[in-house]
Amino acid sequence: MTNPIVKFLIFMSCTCVLAGSRLACAQVYVGTNSDGNLVLSSFKSDDTPQLIVADPAPVKKKSRPSNAPQPDDPLIPAALKALVDDAAKQHGLDPLLLHAVIRAESGYNRRALSPKGAGGLMQLMPATARRFGVKDLFDPGQNLKAGARYLSWLLKLFNGDLELALAGYNAGEQAVIRAGYRIPPYNETLNYVPKVLNYYRIKPQ
Repeated sequence: MTNPIVKFLIFMSCTCVLAGSRLACAQVYVGTNSDGNLVLSSFKSDDTPQLIVADPAPVKKKSRPSNAPQPDDPLIPAALKALVDDAAKQHGLDPLLLHAVIRAESGYNRRALSPKGAGGLMQLMPATARRFGVKDLFDPGQNLKAGARYLSWLLKLFNGDLELALAGYNAGEQAVIRAGYRIPPYNETLNYVPKVLNYYRIKPQ
């Protein structure tokens, strides 16, 4: 007759194969009690001293690095960093927040132009650029100051709620208001807000 422990091991192996990689097998200890009966348990004891199934090691998800420069990247000109610092200071913003928006919007390409017509480092729409006095959409200084001013204005409009301000920056403040002061249900905006927040939370070393 096949040993009960061997039979159990065969059963567990088959179960794991059939269930696939999504199976979360708990740890299992085995032994015999004073009556000679097979005992299985999820914890070690005098009756179950032998570990036969261990908890699988957690799989660490690898973060995929972005090709966009970081705020401390030496490829970003010092003059551009100074412009970011100046625009942030002028409008009461964290420079790293501006860097996060720039990274998500244009990847630090001052000549970037979207299919919808948004241009420059902070991808200002022409109407927004005019609204904040921009004469040259692709001038880094004008673009940054207008983008910072707009973002600061949005933060005040939405009472300091950064998620709503970012949603407004992407979709327009009226879209946020129409959505009941929530992030509008647009795929682009739903992806944009966490992307910027993720960039913002990764502080330079």
